[in-house]
Amino acid sequence: KIRGQVKTTGYPQTEGLLGDCMIRYGRELGDDSMFGLALLDAGESMKQMAEVKDSLDINVKQNFIDPLQLLQDKDLKEIGHHLKKLEGRRLDYDYKKKRFGKIPDEEVKQAVEKFEESKELAERSMFNFLENDVEQVSQLAVFVEAALDYHKQSTEILEDLQSKLQNRINVASSRPKREFKPKPVITTTLEIGDNQQHNGIAYSSSIKSSGSSMHMDQPCCQALYDFEPENEGELGFKEGDIITLTNQIDENWYEGMLN
Repeated sequence: KIRGQVKTTGYPQTEGLLGDCMIRYGRELGDDSMFGLALLDAGESMKQMAEVKDSLDINVKQNFIDPLQLLQDKDLKEIGHHLKKLEGRRLDYDYKKKRFGKIPDEEVKQAVEKFEESKELAERSMFNFLENDVEQVSQLAVFVEAALDYHKQSTEILEDLQSKLQNRINVASSRPKREFKPKPVITTTLEIGDNQQHNGIAYSSSIKSSGSSMHMDQPCCQALYDFEPENEGELGFKEGDIITLTNQIDENWYEGMLN
């Protein structure tokens, strides 16, 4: 049986779920990512398609499925009732016809009249049902019209998305290529003694921090950005922190402490 009288679908559309996923990860990639921006465009379009599909489901249910349910509950049920009654009276008529001459003629006559009455009612109800096919075809036409409207709107949404993505491709293609430049965790330019250099690093016995006149007796450096220690023995610091260097492990690694 076809059931349900609600005005909303009550379940998420797959396009909407896909759209939410695209928007989520598009935001995580950020505005600097062309792919992230494209995911946001696609996600919004998918959510629009989900809304259009919701409208289709509700429209089809109200204007096609619900009338079919009413047809089953009313017209077909009435026809079934007449056919069942006709079958009972046919059996009664057959029984009394076989006993003709043994029972009063009036009983046989009544059985014939009831059988003919039920036969006429059953035939009339089926005839009326078949004659009402204009309404049923109209309901089917409404279903097709709703499906056509859904596909038209979906086509418009996807064509608009296709245009946006093509623009994203054009913009991304016209961007100058960038080169990868690794960022050091801390500044490693130090000055010690009389400006001697070793392995490309200058050393001095004192250093000035940017924006101040602070002098230090030991070599030090300033952090370019925050660093959270991940392993035991690593030093955590914030951008701008001055770190006193206590020992050079190799040409790339130092030991130090925060002032």
